[in-house]
Amino acid sequence: MARYEFRCRACGDTFELSRPMSEASAPATCPAGHDDTVKLISAVAVNVGGGNKSAAASGNAGGCCGGGCCG
Repeated sequence: MARYEFRCRACGDTFELSRPMSEASAPATCPAGHDDTVKLISAVAVNVGGGNKSAAASGNAGGCCGGGCCG
């Protein structure tokens, strides 16, 4: 199960639902009963290597987001 965040366009409430990834695109109803909702995009942080510094903070992010290729 994954957690997805939604916002109701009718009342402005933001809420989360747990559902299988196969149902990620399924419509959601807000807790107040409104059907006009939109799924929000969530950022996910991944710590690779178990260190305390993120890749961006250490200069190893790659690409043009802090890596060595940007001049």
